[in-house]
Amino acid sequence: MLIQNGTVLLPDDLTELAADLRIENGVIQEIGVLRARAGEEVINAAGCCVAPGLIDVHVHFRDPGLTYKEDLHTGAEAAAAGGFTTVVCMANTKPVVDTPEILRDILARASHEKIRILQAAAITRNLEGKELTDFKALTDAGACGFTDDGIPLMDEQLAARAMEKAKELELPLSFHEEHPGFISQSGANATAPNVAEDLLVARDCMLALHTGATVSIQHISSRNSVALVRTAKALGAHIWAEATPHHFTLTEEALKEHGTLAKMNPPLRTEADRQAVIEGLMDGTIDLIVTDHAPHSAEEKARPFEKAPSGIIGLETSLALGITSLIRPGHLTLPQLIQKMSLNPARLYHLPYGKIKTGAPADLVIFNPDEPFCPKTYHSKAANTPFTGMNLYGTVKYTICRGKIAFASV
Repeated sequence: MLIQNGTVLLPDDLTELAADLRIENGVIQEIGVLRARAGEEVINAAGCCVAPGLIDVHVHFRDPGLTYKEDLHTGAEAAAAGGFTTVVCMANTKPVVDTPEILRDILARASHEKIRILQAAAITRNLEGKELTDFKALTDAGACGFTDDGIPLMDEQLAARAMEKAKELELPLSFHEEHPGFISQSGANATAPNVAEDLLVARDCMLALHTGATVSIQHISSRNSVALVRTAKALGAHIWAEATPHHFTLTEEALKEHGTLAKMNPPLRTEADRQAVIEGLMDGTIDLIVTDHAPHSAEEKARPFEKAPSGIIGLETSLALGITSLIRPGHLTLPQLIQKMSLNPARLYHLPYGKIKTGAPADLVIFNPDEPFCPKTYHSKAANTPFTGMNLYGTVKYTICRGKIAFASV
């Protein structure tokens, strides 16, 4: 395959160049001004950016156990449509991913999909927050990291022991930071205030500093939590932080228009919080942009607010929201955006992706950042998102994984 006439984004040194890419046997063989060979598939990327395939380290594919919402195949299709070539699935399935047998089953089935699906294992058995899983056995079975996402780990001594074990294995831990003692109703800023997040972020930043573990703060939403992560990094803690497109695009005002489609944990917050998240992305406090892709059925989201589940889908709108909310206003450059959506996630999980260079895996996304994009239908089984019908910019043209086309919109 030959990709010609595109603008190649290089997130490792935050530059871009006009160049062609030749792909052979699943890797990038040549970069430069290249001519097509006989029989070679040619993609004309004129007017488009060619970037490393996007990597989302926080998705829910609901498989096993909740596949009426999503499954590995439909999740992979949604990811490819959004420009993602690698995703990390969370462990809060039914049953929970807390044994090597469950983990191996997921990875075996995932290996047949067009993109790379990795799986995080649970920190505690059945997500109960009482007993650690067997980190070593799960790592040997293929776990790429550990998380009890969806449920905060309330026992600080257990959290510290988890960090120590993860450090020994050189794998990251990801924490969902919402203290239930300060939440009267999840999903809304008024009833799930900043302090619920801030308290646990402060604790885990200090525990990470104490243990030396690599810890990722999931879906950060509070201006105080951004400041806490900034301080912890300055002190030398190996802290990473995620931000979602909904938290840097929307505020709690979206609940008035979209109701349960704008209900998520942590909730949408104030304009000051949104701006702090953007500032954290700009100054490097926040390393990762993730979707927290959380499919739910239409029937579930149609319930009264207090009974409806939290979460929205995000894989098919993430890149466009980054371009619309971060690039076009001038907060980030395109290479900086791709660094947070590809290179940094690869670094956190020690993956050989996220770069365009000779010999690198041919995982790529080709997109037009100036082309209008209005999401109406989805490859996901679910459609629970407030972004349907919104006028955005940035259309994915091709997603290429392992040197093969996983998605094409042209």
